[in-house]
Amino acid sequence: MDYKKIAENLSALLVKGTFKTDVPLKKHTYTETGGVADFYVTVYDFEEASRVLEYSYNNRIPVTYLGNGSNIIIRDGGIRGIVLNMLKLDYIEVDADVLTVGSGCAIIDASNFARDHSLSGLEFACGIPGSVGGAVYMNAGAYGGEVKDCLLEVTVLDESGKKIVLQNGELELGYRKSVVQQNDYVVVEAKFALSTGNKGDIQAVMDDLTERRERRQPLEYPSCGSVFQRPPGNFAGKLIQDAGLQGHRIGGVEVSKKHAGFMVNVDNGSASDYEELIKHVQDKVFNEFGVWLNREVRIIGEPVYRRSKRYEQ
Repeated sequence: MDYKKIAENLSALLVKGTFKTDVPLKKHTYTETGGVADFYVTVYDFEEASRVLEYSYNNRIPVTYLGNGSNIIIRDGGIRGIVLNMLKLDYIEVDADVLTVGSGCAIIDASNFARDHSLSGLEFACGIPGSVGGAVYMNAGAYGGEVKDCLLEVTVLDESGKKIVLQNGELELGYRKSVVQQNDYVVVEAKFALSTGNKGDIQAVMDDLTERRERRQPLEYPSCGSVFQRPPGNFAGKLIQDAGLQGHRIGGVEVSKKHAGFMVNVDNGSASDYEELIKHVQDKVFNEFGVWLNREVRIIGEPVYRRSKRYEQ
């Protein structure tokens, strides 16, 4: 890639938006791990995002969408090409019982906004540390609720920057999967169909879920959230605990002593530490119980390698 040319073109494409080079991605992930992004692009509206995607598509520049970085591990070699940050699209609007939310908005903020307007349906999301775009991407859920239960429609961009509107039934929403994920769409906006409720009752549910989350999850350490999908008829955390792996550490990352379904960065761990620990846990659980634990957390980026100097501001 001609990095200097890309920088010049991005400067011309972006109006409100900005870009930086060689950005350490550990500052943008909940695990506090990850190498650098060649170009870290922040857009402020749909049009800018579309222009960046169209440009990257026409010039064969890889693009990676990064939300809040809450359920992702970025490898220590970082990400080539463009990392697209849409967290500035964080607006929330309400019309009767429909909430329209920008993809960069935190799903927790959307849940709180719904409560403040006496709208029920997003209580389950009050503790999910991710963006609305990320929540739609993986059909996020917690404590019996999922995005698919209240999602009305989604506006996305395809790899060429084309706008597409998808209704709930077209999204193929399943356990931690969606057509957004399958087709690598970029979420721009989501609409949630909620129901009128009592603000006090909604708050009571959220308080209960928050208390349960704080009591059971290792929120005191950096982590990528729940590492594994729930195997049919079982629980990943219980299998890991029964395999004697709770507290097992590789490098600076360990299986949480508080909840075995989480892996926490306790001592300046790396993405490589996470990957090795995940593989070790998968192998041990399979050998012990014959159950393979599929990852819920996404792992992206490149392994460590020595990059040549190729761009100067």
